[in-house]
Amino acid sequence: MKKFVKNVMAAAGLTAMIFAAFTGCSKKESGSAAPAAEGKTEEIKADAISTVGPANGTHLELWTFVDLHSQHYAAMLESWNKEHPDKQIQITFTTYPYGDMHNKMIMANQTGSGAPDICDIEIGQFPNFMKGKVQFVEMNKYISQYQSTVVKSRLDIYGKNGTYYGIPFHVGATVMYYNDELLSSYGIDYRTIKTWDDFEAAGKKLKEASGGKVMMTGVDTGGTDWLWVSMAENKTDWTDANGRADVRIKAVSDMIKMQQRWLKEGIAICTPGGQIDTEEGFATVGDQKVAAFPKAMWYMSRFLNYMPEQAGKWAIAPCPVYKAGQPRSVGIGGTGTVVSLQSKHQELAAEFLAYAKLSLEGEKRIWEVLGFDPVNTALWTDKSITHDQSNKFIKFFRTNPFDTLNEIKDEIMGIKVVEISPAINEQINLNVLVNCLEEGADVDAELQTAQDEIDLDQ
Repeated sequence: MKKFVKNVMAAAGLTAMIFAAFTGCSKKESGSAAPAAEGKTEEIKADAISTVGPANGTHLELWTFVDLHSQHYAAMLESWNKEHPDKQIQITFTTYPYGDMHNKMIMANQTGSGAPDICDIEIGQFPNFMKGKVQFVEMNKYISQYQSTVVKSRLDIYGKNGTYYGIPFHVGATVMYYNDELLSSYGIDYRTIKTWDDFEAAGKKLKEASGGKVMMTGVDTGGTDWLWVSMAENKTDWTDANGRADVRIKAVSDMIKMQQRWLKEGIAICTPGGQIDTEEGFATVGDQKVAAFPKAMWYMSRFLNYMPEQAGKWAIAPCPVYKAGQPRSVGIGGTGTVVSLQSKHQELAAEFLAYAKLSLEGEKRIWEVLGFDPVNTALWTDKSITHDQSNKFIKFFRTNPFDTLNEIKDEIMGIKVVEISPAINEQINLNVLVNCLEEGADVDAELQTAQDEIDLDQ
């Protein structure tokens, strides 16, 4: 029966599950993430096309898979043109479906023609573009003026051998979201939760006080966030410096076994929809069926967009750890924006891109409009931004998001996303988590089976 379930799930939801493991900058977009086949020439239809900037400006092409990203770049283009009268730019923005855009970009790299000047590349797709000779402009010199205040682990994700090729949108720092209103009504103070033992004890108290009506948390069967948190806290990774994978590591096993215990104790549920960042997940949060869960800072926008009635109820805090002194966060999700070697205006495109995403003005807008935690930490102590009570994100939560960010500033770890990562996520999301958390299968045996399958790809 277990193998049959695996096969059905693989056929029905493979692409969605794997993509879910990496996303962060946007609500999930549709489309296959498979690389384009060499020689493919079919026309790909754009979702939106717009041109911004003066007709006499240097013309650039920019591709993205999120229209909101285009809006950010367009606003920053207006600022750039005001500040650089001698370097006027006009940009045509094209938004494609997620899979189509990445396939089209891979094809452009393979054929050596047709690439835009600038392109967004989603974090889960980035390893596909790092194979062989990289077809993107080296960004180190353009990043250098901001580098001292940028979170290094986020730059490293979009680099290879010490060279950076992409610029991130956000840190994606993982935090714990607590329904403080709900927990306090049952006599639980989330601020006393420092370790996973504390978290479990609070869950047991919540179960007793609520009569089992409210669960402490929901565990994911279609996403790896909890496992990334565990690896970060233990300063380990399931891929090594050479890109080889081993999912049998203790940090992964320990987290899944702990979650199995929570399920048996009745203090957790398997999150409907596989993870909290789904329509079913939003309903679970909105209906107050769970009181806490870990997710990246960009999840704040999900509250405002999908659960506005939760305003004023939730607090943001560092994640619990196994033992005091461990790192309490990990960066999850993201988009690295690149400049193509095919661009005829590489220097100008790279200068604008760094300005749009790393300058204080660009980072301020990324925070205020997109709700992303900015990678330039210089903003984290600017009280005109961090304590702006008119800001919609600051108003929504009981705690100031930047207070938590500053508390964990030096604890935000990074898990590598490499060529084998999609194979890892396929095995973990479609087999290991489902079998262990829904069916109670032996964790170490499932991880060994997953490793055997992954080894076929490496």
